[in-house]
Amino acid sequence: MIDISESVMQFLLAFLLVGPLLGAAAALLPAPPGLRGKSPDQAVLRHGVTVTGAVLVAAIVLALGFDHDQPSKMQATTDISWIPALDVRIHLGTDGISLPLLVLTALLTFLSALHTYFKPPAGPSPKAFVALLLVLESGTLAAFAVLDLILFFLAFEMVLIPMYFLIARWGGEGRAEAAWKFVLYTLLGSVVMLLGLLLIGIKAGTFDMVALATDNGRSLTVSVQIIAVLAIGIGLAVKTPMWPLHSWLPDAHTAAPTVGSVLLAGVLLKMGTYGFVRILLPAAPDGFRTFAPYLAAFAVVGIIYGSLACLALAKEGAKGDLKRLIAYSSVGHMGFVLLGIATMTPTGVNGALFANIAHGLITGLLFFLVGALKDRTGTVDLDALSRLSSGLRSATSGSAVPGRLPAGAALYGRAPRLGGLLAFAAVASLGLPGLAGFWGEMLALFGAFDPAAGLSRPAFLVFMSIGAFGTLLTAAYLLVVVRRVCMGAPPEQAPALTDVRGHEFAAWTPLVVLTVVTGLWPGALIGLTDPAVQQLLTGGTR
Repeated sequence: MIDISESVMQFLLAFLLVGPLLGAAAALLPAPPGLRGKSPDQAVLRHGVTVTGAVLVAAIVLALGFDHDQPSKMQATTDISWIPALDVRIHLGTDGISLPLLVLTALLTFLSALHTYFKPPAGPSPKAFVALLLVLESGTLAAFAVLDLILFFLAFEMVLIPMYFLIARWGGEGRAEAAWKFVLYTLLGSVVMLLGLLLIGIKAGTFDMVALATDNGRSLTVSVQIIAVLAIGIGLAVKTPMWPLHSWLPDAHTAAPTVGSVLLAGVLLKMGTYGFVRILLPAAPDGFRTFAPYLAAFAVVGIIYGSLACLALAKEGAKGDLKRLIAYSSVGHMGFVLLGIATMTPTGVNGALFANIAHGLITGLLFFLVGALKDRTGTVDLDALSRLSSGLRSATSGSAVPGRLPAGAALYGRAPRLGGLLAFAAVASLGLPGLAGFWGEMLALFGAFDPAAGLSRPAFLVFMSIGAFGTLLTAAYLLVVVRRVCMGAPPEQAPALTDVRGHEFAAWTPLVVLTVVTGLWPGALIGLTDPAVQQLLTGGTR
């Protein structure tokens, strides 16, 4: 760690939010003649890499300057009056809960920009694509950095428009319908959430998250807390997404371009679970305790439902879309996050925060890999990826079926590095001990084993058992995918399949390394989150 003054820390945090917006505005301007390179399109794509790289460097320096001896203390804080009549303030800060999410967001956005530079999106002008990517980054970072309820809502909504256009303009088949579904679901949830945020702010006399956490619900009646938790929880549950409010997610992932899927799964879903931890747990603990068993029940149903949907898609002959399968797996993985939060215990909440980061790393890597597989084979259909298409013959005539090319059978033999990375990401996602996916799910289940006072332990033991069964189903469908795509004898007349390219290696290596490091050294992350979680759950009395 390095010693950085508070004023520099404040500047770094402000730059994380403002820098991408300035970069987005600059992306829409004509490139100076000396910076155009081979073409204006290349110049703007390089601009995206430069801006997101600068934001990532700022996030890393912010993390290095963070006082790790006091992770429960808000650091790099800025507090400026914005709308005095409503007591809305530009209040920024970071602690052990939000810091890992800030770094994760900056990392995944930079890797997405790097991917886009070498693999430009098929569609309209790259200028708009880069600008939307940077606006999306700014809104996501703001959601994790602001400490005012109204600002949180604005940041929560800010990401909708860029993600809508990324899907609708640069997505695949069915993109228009998927984009509208994404926006409508989230907007409807957000309207209800805004009412809950206003209710808490007006009744408590402040919109400041730090003050609300310190008050720990003492200025709010139980009935107000219950109404607020229900309203805010619906909006957050849609973004998470929690079963049964998840149905927009598979369509959005299936239609989205690769970087859209990476950012949607890697960071946007985390905005919902972060809101549960940052706002509802500390500000309305009594109301949250009322709904905690229902939240846990929906969470474990989501775990089982997501896993069964993935098993159905992985089955031979189902024509399952691999991107859609990973989307349904996110419903299950985020179910573990919600289960951990519902326990209202330090163990469970720390597990939820750990699982947030692990899911962002692993699922981001999975979507990068599936995107690379589609680029090489032209399909993400599991049946096509797993059969020797060049040898297919008509069942009636016995002649070869025209127009069918081998897609991805025996990936280990045809592109060993790509196959090995896909298998690595799959076993990390199923929670193999020693990799990042293991700790979050385990701690969430441990939290359910002994939930907070006032919650029914027998009920949570049932939830724990169902969740544990869900881990077995997760292992089942991911191993089926690995067997069907990676194993088997290579087709005799299969064309060469390009293995991992240099820029892909550069973009994926950080995710692989962090998945291993956080899996082997979980204390590095839990040491950051635990003191902050302890303080949130006790109203700042620790």
